[in-house]
Amino acid sequence: MASSLVSPSPTSSFIRNKKDLGFSAFPCSSQIAIQKCKKEVSKKIVSVMAPQQSERKPATTGSVKTGMTMTEKILARASEKPQLSPGDNVWVNVDILMTHDVCGPGSIGIFKKEFGENAKVWDREKIVIIPDHYIFTSDERANRNVDILRDFCMEQNIKYFYDIKDLGNFKANPDYKGVCHVALAQEGHCRPGEVLLGTDSHTCTAGAFGQFATGIGNTDAGFVLGTGKLLLKVPPTLRFVMDGEMPPYLLAKDLILQIIGEISVAGATYKSMEFVGTTVESLNMEERMTLCNMVVEAGGKNGVVPADSTTFKYLEDKTSLPYEPVYSDAHASFLSEYRFDISKLEPLVAKPHSPDNRALARECKDVKIDRVYIGSCTGGKTEDFLAAAKVFLASGKKVKVPTFLVPATQKVWLDLYTLPVPGSGGKTCSQIFEEAGCDTPASPSCGACLGGPKDTYARMNEPKVCVSTTNRNFPGRMGHKEGQIYLASPYTAAASALTGYVTDPREFLQ
Repeated sequence: MASSLVSPSPTSSFIRNKKDLGFSAFPCSSQIAIQKCKKEVSKKIVSVMAPQQSERKPATTGSVKTGMTMTEKILARASEKPQLSPGDNVWVNVDILMTHDVCGPGSIGIFKKEFGENAKVWDREKIVIIPDHYIFTSDERANRNVDILRDFCMEQNIKYFYDIKDLGNFKANPDYKGVCHVALAQEGHCRPGEVLLGTDSHTCTAGAFGQFATGIGNTDAGFVLGTGKLLLKVPPTLRFVMDGEMPPYLLAKDLILQIIGEISVAGATYKSMEFVGTTVESLNMEERMTLCNMVVEAGGKNGVVPADSTTFKYLEDKTSLPYEPVYSDAHASFLSEYRFDISKLEPLVAKPHSPDNRALARECKDVKIDRVYIGSCTGGKTEDFLAAAKVFLASGKKVKVPTFLVPATQKVWLDLYTLPVPGSGGKTCSQIFEEAGCDTPASPSCGACLGGPKDTYARMNEPKVCVSTTNRNFPGRMGHKEGQIYLASPYTAAASALTGYVTDPREFLQ
């Protein structure tokens, strides 16, 4: 899709590279068409240079404070520095460290090796340990990982360990939650202005709460367990301004696929991605989580949404701890700014085998599929299932391919059986899914998103074509190395389930 540089005005003089991204040129999908579109766009006058303003002289007394972005402010506070700039390396005080069953044992091993077998963690109330990846399996090594977590939490008296012992009935485990990134939010561990680190690349999801959240490796996590600190480099910030009324057939998954398709999977490498604009302000918290969840698929260090009344309302019954949100200064310096008119965007998919292989859903209508998967930290939240149910309800039809449903957490699973779907006459998601012929909602976990052991529910053990609400479609991601995954929103996934082909949800949603 073509984009054009916009000449900076005096009010945007701190934006180093500002881009205005319309959607009229997007259907040009071939290389020749793209070049043609770019040529056409280049003829348009996208802005007029403002008259030269007289240069403002710096103050002659006192220091001149440079504006900071949200990410810079959060890291400045956490490092007890008055000012930070991109590229600065600082020791940051960590508010929350999260780990799970895949990376937890390794992080624990490093902690014990470097700090001693009898060492104590820096703060037992700031460590959150959530088994979620390889849970409902008979794989002995996967089961052993959860045992290691349990032993460590008992030894260290970790306050927030969401354990599971009975694998045959997840409901018999009141402490068990499910997918870590969704559980972190539901259990009140996400707070504006804080620093949250986790041993999972999609820890960036928590940036939806106006905090700095990013994934780290086991070695770094082992160090944080012992010290509560980590050396971080301050990233520059890319700003994404999304305005316009959200069409009823779009979800946040479409927005982030659009952005990744625009800048590529390397376009935000070690950069912060800040999301603002009237469209973003209209999103509920779970949709904002979807937006931030996939910044890592663009190479981003973190994603962040300014906290507002929507954020504060969500947190009312989640946490009693005080927090202080921060916001980018009006004169903060952004590496680039991208602008989108969301009212013109169409439903999207990411074709195999990369999240930036963007295409319009309607352009893929001839792609026959074998299955649909709705779940994961990206697309397994309550709002995601409500969206899928809306499509099934509107169609009144049955699915034509196996449709797997994996709620992210116990709370999401419960919502499927208790919350009425708007406009359904009181029906719940589970009732609508049953009428549509979907599989019964599975035990909450990461499921087949990462593939997992061969007995993982809905894993692709044979080469299949799948439309999925997950976040990655690399070869082998959901199991078989020859499987083909089309990443899509819950709307598009449900529509595709009803036809057996990749389908634009506008076929069922007006």
